[in-house]
Amino acid sequence: MTTRVAILACVHNGERFLAEQFASLARQTVSDIDVWVSVDGSSDGSMELLGEIASGWTKGHFTILRGPGEGFAENFRSLMVNPDIEADYFAFCDQDDIWAPDKLEAAIGWLSRQPADTPALYGSRTRIVDIEGRPVGLSPLFAEPPSFRNAIVQSIAGGNTMVMNRAAHGLMAEASRRSGFVSHDWWCYMMVTGAGGAFHYSPEPRIDYRQHVGNLVGSNDGLRARLGRTGFLLSGGFARWTDRNLAGLQACRDLLTDDARDVLDRFAALRGMWLPWRLIELRRSGIHRQSAKGQASLYIASAINRL
Repeated sequence: MTTRVAILACVHNGERFLAEQFASLARQTVSDIDVWVSVDGSSDGSMELLGEIASGWTKGHFTILRGPGEGFAENFRSLMVNPDIEADYFAFCDQDDIWAPDKLEAAIGWLSRQPADTPALYGSRTRIVDIEGRPVGLSPLFAEPPSFRNAIVQSIAGGNTMVMNRAAHGLMAEASRRSGFVSHDWWCYMMVTGAGGAFHYSPEPRIDYRQHVGNLVGSNDGLRARLGRTGFLLSGGFARWTDRNLAGLQACRDLLTDDARDVLDRFAALRGMWLPWRLIELRRSGIHRQSAKGQASLYIASAINRL
């Protein structure tokens, strides 16, 4: 039985690293891969280079689209709601990473063991490399089990590590038709766990995330880095993102489990409570971040009404 994977890739002025990124996709041990690339307002040679890459792609279809021109989140959203994209599994892709040859195989190995009608999402740690591809470290290792009570205040896996089954893709397509989002990885983590789906966080990195100035602002990983900074949280930036997330979750309320709806309502309510009731209810709710430092920042933000 053939297993077909759809790669959803977004590009904005990514010419410098595109060849290496797509070469790593071509080395995947999975045979049948369709690529869908949305190019968002690039002023470099990205379109021309992608045309060359497409002409040599042998694993499946290679489709190049013009993005909406409204930032990386809306660009990924345009792919998530595209009715022409069909596959057994779906993977997000950035423009400047390097995938290990077994990245898709490892994800599909776990996803294939999940019930077909259960939304299932795989994510993992990343290996951080510099602009030349030299290893400089690993992304944080999160030990707490993934859950909606964590997802509502924290994104733990980059979109570039995520692979989902058809049930999860259907869920995300419907949710994304109803609402925009802060970042596609956080949105997927919230919705899949909130809908009672399965989320697996692998501690083994199978992707090299290239850290450089160009991807620290206006990118998925840049947003996750900011989310981890106490200063951003205390300045009210996190609260603005929470407003956006809660509005999106409310728009998808009927897609959530009863427990997730209860968590959503409690979190929305406690944000408007007087101190110290905010802190008391936050503790009672079980809403949490993964690390002690992150949890402390969460409680400080709640104490000064920046949650």
